[in-house]
Amino acid sequence: MSELTFEQMLEESLKTIHTGEVIEGTVIDVKPEEIILNIGYKSDGILTRNEYTNEANVDLTTLVKPGDTMEVKVLKVNDGEGQVLLTYKRLAADRGNKRIEEAFNNKEVLTAKVSQVLDGGLSVVVDEVRIFIPASLVSDVYEKDLSKYAGQEIEFVISEYNPKRRRYIGDRKQLVAAKKAELQKELFAKIQAGDIVEGTVKNVTDFGAFIDLGGVDGLLHISEMSWGRVENPKKTFKVGEAIKVLIKDIEGSKVALSLKFDDSNPWKDATVKYAVGNEVTGKVARMTDFGAFVELEPGIDALLHVSQIAKEHVEKPSDVLTVGQEVTAKVVDFNEESKKISLSVKALFAPEVAEAAEEDADVVSVDIDAAIAEQDAE
Repeated sequence: MSELTFEQMLEESLKTIHTGEVIEGTVIDVKPEEIILNIGYKSDGILTRNEYTNEANVDLTTLVKPGDTMEVKVLKVNDGEGQVLLTYKRLAADRGNKRIEEAFNNKEVLTAKVSQVLDGGLSVVVDEVRIFIPASLVSDVYEKDLSKYAGQEIEFVISEYNPKRRRYIGDRKQLVAAKKAELQKELFAKIQAGDIVEGTVKNVTDFGAFIDLGGVDGLLHISEMSWGRVENPKKTFKVGEAIKVLIKDIEGSKVALSLKFDDSNPWKDATVKYAVGNEVTGKVARMTDFGAFVELEPGIDALLHVSQIAKEHVEKPSDVLTVGQEVTAKVVDFNEESKKISLSVKALFAPEVAEAAEEDADVVSVDIDAAIAEQDAE
């Protein structure tokens, strides 16, 4: 029996490998673009950057070091130069595919970082498997700009699994909706009309602002933003601003909010400040053909009828007054129930002029009611 040569014994001691086989190797050298592994074969294994990761231009020396062990898959036993070509990425993808299948079947919630923001949605990678989340499944509300999700870790479930077409669809929307429903349930269980709560301005429109109360959006209508007049909500509130609001009413899932707090109600001391006979000063807020509305303070407007603007005859308020002009007059009527105040400049003059003003009162009363009705309509 002939003895085996050293080369023959070495050859027999080395394992055989086949294309597609999964083997373990030890890193013996790392370059920016490739990794060299000892795989227990007569030739070393070569793992290129393209077969290690989907990330472009990454320096492999920052990810792997000599002595590391890893499982790889054999692509080619001989690449023509006697080297074994390996892949880590495809093995990870095979295993990732199995992982995604299990998550799909079990309706498991996955977490991954958004790797790309695309025109039609978001792209995430789980164990080297790329999953697409359409824009319509990103949130429970339409979001035109998805750029805020770039680099964020998000939760989702797999709603479609089709490995033959490499089609993997994620759904974040149902998780957002379920979480919001739970938050709404918790919030509605502890809030009631009359409560003062904290919220965040979510959106501002011409007619009001939507406030996020922590899972429930409440509407702060323009008429409830102040005791005074608010011309443009967009100039008053900013998205993201923290705000304390009063819960005015709850009807089903709709919450009406207000900033008209009782302690700041300008009418609570009005009976004293604006009693009949008191002399007051305010600014002309707006005008009609039959009078001017004078703002005595935010939330309290009084009517100065055209017949009471001056001791001489005035055809139109705009002939002698301008918006923003300061006016001093006497309170000639105060109705606490209907919150209506009437003023007269005439009443500030000599008694005989004041008496004439009082004689005019019956004549202009119908016009005053009409003017106040117009104020209420506005």
